[in-house]
Amino acid sequence: MTIVDDNYTGHVEPRTAARRNLPAASIVKVSVGPMDNNAYLITCSRTGETLLIDAANDAEILLELIEKYAPKLSLIVTSHQHWDHWQALEEVAKATGAPTAAHELDAEPLPVKPDRLLANGDTVKIGDLSFDVIHLQGHTPGSVALALDGADEATHLFTGDCLFPGGPGRTTRPEEFDSLMTDLETKVFSQYDDETVVYPGHGDDTKLGNERPHLAEWRERGW
Repeated sequence: MTIVDDNYTGHVEPRTAARRNLPAASIVKVSVGPMDNNAYLITCSRTGETLLIDAANDAEILLELIEKYAPKLSLIVTSHQHWDHWQALEEVAKATGAPTAAHELDAEPLPVKPDRLLANGDTVKIGDLSFDVIHLQGHTPGSVALALDGADEATHLFTGDCLFPGGPGRTTRPEEFDSLMTDLETKVFSQYDDETVVYPGHGDDTKLGNERPHLAEWRERGW
């Protein structure tokens, strides 16, 4: 496992990780599994308490990172119900004893029953860090994004499979696409500024300012 402490670019190669150091938090991004899933460990700088977003795969890698960088794992959030985002959830939860959380509408397929059900407008507290829960419907019924403010001057937004560089996540029906686009427009792009950093469930990071000019284009193409 490779950790790059001071050269965080938003890109990680498969089965490697990089760490971004902020004044109030550190973010470890790791790519796991055959579908290049991103998992994120966000640690409060003062308390050492940590949130894991998506125990997606490669439990041994995640547990190695947790032991080295996040010994106080406080919560595991699953961004949505798709199988590639929770392959390591049961093993990591059992090994660490950390409670788990997900939205009620996506909880049933998960291999462990969530200890906490998340809803739009909830707040997740991890040490001094505060994450706002944003429910985004369309990719799945119960997808959630988490917005972290206060770690530095920017908002750090963890979007699961709802927003990527270049567009929204996959949907299968027009009404799902419309729902996801509407939620992204009203709950994300209208609420957060261009410097907001987007951490997606697969692939590289982006900023809302890079994506905002393309909203009409995404609406037009319909996917």
